[in-house]
Amino acid sequence: MNRAERRTATTELTWFKSSHSGAEGGDCVEVAATADAVLIRDSKQPAAARLAVGVDAWSGFVRMAVGH
Repeated sequence: MNRAERRTATTELTWFKSSHSGAEGGDCVEVAATADAVLIRDSKQPAAARLAVGVDAWSGFVRMAVGH
């Protein structure tokens, strides 16, 4: 567990599923934001390990992904 996850362990997180995820299941990614990190998990295995990235890194990824 990293620092961002330890701080959020006692705080309820709000998870958002990708708008590209279909209703039929398949590959689904969810994200939750904290003050200093974005947590990423597999929606089919919510209790499994999570990936934490910095807010700046996440912003850069989203800009690249949407082509802006």
